[in-house]
Amino acid sequence: MAKKSEGTSPLTGVNPTTEAQPEDPGVQIENEAATPSGPLSIKDGEGEGGEAEGPGEADIQAFIDIAQRLEHELCSIVVGQEQVIRELLLALLAGGHVLLEGVPGLGKTLLVRTLSDALALKFTRIQFTPDLMPADIVGTTIVTEQSDSNSAGSRRVFTFQPGPIFANIVLADEVNRATPKTQSALLEGMQEHTVSVGDATRPLPSPFFVMATQNPLEMEGTYPLPEAQLDRFLLKVLVRFPLARDLMRIIDTTVGTQTLRAGKVASGEQLMQLMETARAVPVATHVKEHAVRLLLATHPDQEDAPEQVRKFVRYGASPRGLQALIMTGKVRALLEGRYNVSTEDLQAVAFPALRHRIILNFDGLADGITPEDLIGTIIEETEIS
Repeated sequence: MAKKSEGTSPLTGVNPTTEAQPEDPGVQIENEAATPSGPLSIKDGEGEGGEAEGPGEADIQAFIDIAQRLEHELCSIVVGQEQVIRELLLALLAGGHVLLEGVPGLGKTLLVRTLSDALALKFTRIQFTPDLMPADIVGTTIVTEQSDSNSAGSRRVFTFQPGPIFANIVLADEVNRATPKTQSALLEGMQEHTVSVGDATRPLPSPFFVMATQNPLEMEGTYPLPEAQLDRFLLKVLVRFPLARDLMRIIDTTVGTQTLRAGKVASGEQLMQLMETARAVPVATHVKEHAVRLLLATHPDQEDAPEQVRKFVRYGASPRGLQALIMTGKVRALLEGRYNVSTEDLQAVAFPALRHRIILNFDGLADGITPEDLIGTIIEETEIS
């Protein structure tokens, strides 16, 4: 299990008027513990497009075995959300962050907590509220008393107290309830996996994932996420309401005397090794070209954009959308037992990868057009070479 992050040790001879910024040994230890035991073995030779050939059969089999066990463990506790669990695993094994959107009571928090239990990773939950401050997330520097070995008294020194972002899996619950100033505290951690406080930059533990939730029903007292922050989420996953048979299972598993808890499936080191395996999956040139066409088709100013996109879209997806298509496509190919990415993989992951990156114009909003409608049109009208 990942070690708990500790604050930086007090320093000797620090003037309280000048903040000392040592490195955080607790974070360093956790990073070292989470480092894979060795580099991923990849077959010699070059694949199409100058890429190295994909991982070996042993790597593929290990990936499939752990991923299937993890998926089964999650599905046994979180009932009726199989599609959500699959898309969450796509982002997790691709090394990206996830935005979960759904009404209250559908098990979003339970899903993230169960995932951390199955991976034996450090888990923290941040409840976003309008009065939450950035220091409540990233941490702050405080003045502490330290005994002085050179004298009988004590002295005051500055010490960094890490915030809850120093964890492997961070649940940002109801992230749209905090002010934009507080929301921005996640930006550096999500993109760079570091946190800057004062004049020091501290690394976050590895692996590091942000799972954020938001409620689409309550708009009063909320602050919609800016496009720059939405773009940093690899996938946006919609949590649907369960079916009648799933509601019956929820009754059977949640209102009885037994308490279900996920067993450990993999460690942080194994998870990082799986991520390296996924990155080594080759992508053929024609599949890359298809991904580029899908991305460009979301832009209304492109010559090949569908008519609906030109009419209802203000801005299309960024290059991060292209990265999301390729990376999650690689993971899906492995989960399906294949050694390379197909255009079918790209089409399957297009909805969660692009839905939060397409910004509608006034006409689209007025006519009730959804990004899902447009993505479906883009997939239908984009030719496969």
